[in-house]
Amino acid sequence: MASATSGSLLVDANELAIAVSSLTYSHVTTSVPSLVDLYLHLPRGSRTILIGANGAGKSTLLQILAGKRLVSGSDVRVFGRDVFRDSPPLVTFLGTEWAMNPVVRSDIVVSNFLDSVGGWRHKERRDKLLDILDVDLDWHMHAISDGERRRVQLCMGLMIPWDLLLLDEVTVDLDVLVRSDLLDFLKEESVSRGATVLYATHIFDGLSAFPTHVTHMRSGAFVSPPTAWPLAELPAGAESTAGSQLHSLALHWLKEDREQRKKDEVAGILPVTRGRRANDVPTDSETFYRKYDYGH
Repeated sequence: MASATSGSLLVDANELAIAVSSLTYSHVTTSVPSLVDLYLHLPRGSRTILIGANGAGKSTLLQILAGKRLVSGSDVRVFGRDVFRDSPPLVTFLGTEWAMNPVVRSDIVVSNFLDSVGGWRHKERRDKLLDILDVDLDWHMHAISDGERRRVQLCMGLMIPWDLLLLDEVTVDLDVLVRSDLLDFLKEESVSRGATVLYATHIFDGLSAFPTHVTHMRSGAFVSPPTAWPLAELPAGAESTAGSQLHSLALHWLKEDREQRKKDEVAGILPVTRGRRANDVPTDSETFYRKYDYGH
């Protein structure tokens, strides 16, 4: 029986939802890679929380898995199919950029908007999501808040049954009640249909009961590969002081990330570009505003 190993996971290859090997990716050929020799294997029906600081490569990974960025020389498969040459069906990617699209900020009624993307074909699921996300079909897209617009996006993206859901920070605008109800829905989809969720987020409150696995990214690689959740024991220094084991673990990992970056800066591996700077030379803008400071 063929199997794939990722950290503590040992999974029959036929049961994998995601199989990534030797993935390296740069946004520009001359830039430092955003992903470096990355391996990822996730079983069907898993719900994995992707933890990492801003710039760790989480969004890039999700976009590649969704087929939104082309890579070469790497094996990236979803349900056994090459995401670029044999695109798998029923893969849904939801990211934050959607809400800034001028089309979804135009004067269009929500009911018409949802029907235009197939809502009439999936009315039962659409109506269930309308209740979960507390969406009004009579809203006008240009006249609602960012959080309400985000709810419409989620309703639109989730009403067509999916086998793999890639979420990139899309719950950031939701109030705590809607977010909780949404997570319950996604968990039920995973349990009842074997659907798979890979979720990058910086909001960990109320999330401990959701994942089956957690993983930690730093500088485009996995520091901690997907590991079954809850952990048998938290790492030393990650005691649950924040009221949630997952929140405490994320806080611990992110502190480690920052400490490692500072060590790399001291060692000259990375340039010192963040925080205060020693022997700071005034910039042209500082010199100008010192000379023409009309605030006093």
